[in-house]
Amino acid sequence: MKPNAVAPISGKLRLQIPLFELATMAQLPQFQLPALFQSIAALLVTGITLYFVIGTGGAPQNSDVGMEVNSESSDCLRRVGLVYDDRMCKHATADGDHHPENPDRIRAIWKKLESAGIPQRCVVLNAKEAEDKHILSVHSKNHLNLIKNISSKQFDSRRNRIASKFNSIYMNEGSSEAACLAAGSVIEAAERVARGELNSAFAIVRPPGHHAEQNEPMGFCLYNNVAVAASFLLNERPELSIKKILIVDWDVHHGNGTQKMFWKDSQVLFFSVHRHEFGSFYPANDDGFYVMTGEGPGAGYNINVPWEKGGCGDADYLAVWDHILIPVAKDFNPDIVIISAGFDAAIGDPLGGCCVTPYGYSVMLKKLMEFAGGKVIMALEGGYNLVSLANSVLSCVEVLLEDKPITGSSEAYPFESTLRVIQAVRQELSTFWPTLADELPKKLTSCEASPLQLLISSFDSEDESDIDLHIGAANLEAVVQDGLSKLKVDEDSHDLATTVLTTQRAELSKIDVWYACFGSNMWKSRFMCYIEGGQVEGMQKPCAGSADRSPPKEVIWKTIPHRLFFGRNYSRLWGPGGVAFLHPEINTQDKAYVSLYRITLEQFNDVLLQENDSSYEISSPLLDLATLNSIADKQSILVEALKAGWYRNILYLGKECDIPILALTCSQSDLEAFKSGKLPMSAPSKEYASTLIRGLTEGKQLSEEDAIAYIREASTKPIVIPTP
Repeated sequence: MKPNAVAPISGKLRLQIPLFELATMAQLPQFQLPALFQSIAALLVTGITLYFVIGTGGAPQNSDVGMEVNSESSDCLRRVGLVYDDRMCKHATADGDHHPENPDRIRAIWKKLESAGIPQRCVVLNAKEAEDKHILSVHSKNHLNLIKNISSKQFDSRRNRIASKFNSIYMNEGSSEAACLAAGSVIEAAERVARGELNSAFAIVRPPGHHAEQNEPMGFCLYNNVAVAASFLLNERPELSIKKILIVDWDVHHGNGTQKMFWKDSQVLFFSVHRHEFGSFYPANDDGFYVMTGEGPGAGYNINVPWEKGGCGDADYLAVWDHILIPVAKDFNPDIVIISAGFDAAIGDPLGGCCVTPYGYSVMLKKLMEFAGGKVIMALEGGYNLVSLANSVLSCVEVLLEDKPITGSSEAYPFESTLRVIQAVRQELSTFWPTLADELPKKLTSCEASPLQLLISSFDSEDESDIDLHIGAANLEAVVQDGLSKLKVDEDSHDLATTVLTTQRAELSKIDVWYACFGSNMWKSRFMCYIEGGQVEGMQKPCAGSADRSPPKEVIWKTIPHRLFFGRNYSRLWGPGGVAFLHPEINTQDKAYVSLYRITLEQFNDVLLQENDSSYEISSPLLDLATLNSIADKQSILVEALKAGWYRNILYLGKECDIPILALTCSQSDLEAFKSGKLPMSAPSKEYASTLIRGLTEGKQLSEEDAIAYIREASTKPIVIPTP
């Protein structure tokens, strides 16, 4: 048995001996004991302080018991803190069902770090619970009371019901303690770094925090750990002189909660790079769009880089670092850097759909360590592939320790969509940060991505649904360690699914429906893109088309008592400008023109997917015959499988020739968001409007002048919820 050397603090060397090992020292062979004590004596002679840290095994615990002797021999070594506590594993699903945000996440990380000998080279901090007053600096009293008490016995009978009212939240008997420890541990790590006791730290905590808003837990997050810690440094510890904080959120999902908490604060520069897809990716709103730059004193201090698609990797992220984040961070000159370190953009993550490698995370972190004298605190957010998560965290901690050079490179380049996003963000923020007004270099990024990104980007896809990654843990280990992979598809299961789906399609092809179009699809040439594939003038990308490319059997026109309006301000298919929606509720004072296409139910399912630009993996029809037969009673059906699709609400508009008429529009919740202003109302672009005009005029419904007036009224008239 030999003690583990731990990074020195102020010239002190800590010898960490787990308790279970200490208890067995008496049983050591005699020839080993002299060697142990001779080693200790040799260290004492050199003048190095020895700290004996007695732990219980597993996660070592911190102690300040020891004998101090001055030493100047190890000042150059970085002092890196780690926080981990098994008590945070008590937060789990009440029924034991599998959930992506589960205790195995932090266990896998700690096991990986232990296998690499990392804890022995770091300062392992005790987890601490956050005080109420610190949580209340960013959360409401009601929010604190809910999370603080939800695990008590008085909530046993209604805990699940309460959790179900929130967006993607579960709670159990261990949630309150885990949430309090997560927030408190990030505070502890941040304060130690701010005081100079540590150079940097990584808080391995859960539940995550960046989605949690002032008065609402959401997206697996209970308290906003990073926001609590940032507020603590700014407001509770003025003697530490932390006046400017850079928060970098590289989780694949937008940090909506953190953004809102510092929306008007110039002391915090909040930067989030995330998969957005024009508001269709979780948390499925426009908060993460690049035009959201802050307000009042905080104007310009909120930076969003919203990916248009999945599949982004090292090259894309490093381009954003080089041409947005790093230039702005230089001008901002933070006193400390806090990273919302989600690793769900990592290769193989089941929720993220991106492909950042450990090498990519290493370079991103290394660039951020150039600021604030390397005072960096990392707080775990997402990351749901255990192998990829653990390897990525290991790479980051090694960078914090600065004891291993960063290796890896390739000839990969960012997606074309990444260039568009970077240019849009720079243009939006150039008035606040003049450094972004400079012209971009021809070579977008100065850093080359890992070999895996070259493989992924060779698909040359602008839609993540074109990238089909099926990576098991064993394969992924090779990918993230060596930068090489052979992506394998389970051909047997794929063939079985194909057979089942083919049979179902054959049944649906025998059933006809009327598809009622009120927007660009009123123009038949545009609608045929959904059937035959391709695109018309003004569209940014082609449609895939239907499996059955037969034209509609019949086309007729009707008017219906629904309101046409235009919402959103950017779509992947049309670019800037609003797109058409139909108010889900009937109002006899309104009149909307619809073109009815008689197509098969099989074709309608294909159109449904294309309308929602979905990466949904088809294993069964979204609208089968049984659901179709029930829609007349329900009047509408929300297709939950399409998650944040803009047109996932199937409206039943009656029958024509005993054939059901179906339209696709926004959900009721989106309608309320349009009404409240949470989702923008926007006039259509010239290109988009021209498709409606051509549809109405070629369909002989309106003259061009009347069609323009019809669209203008729909663009300007406010939404009114009809009353009974």
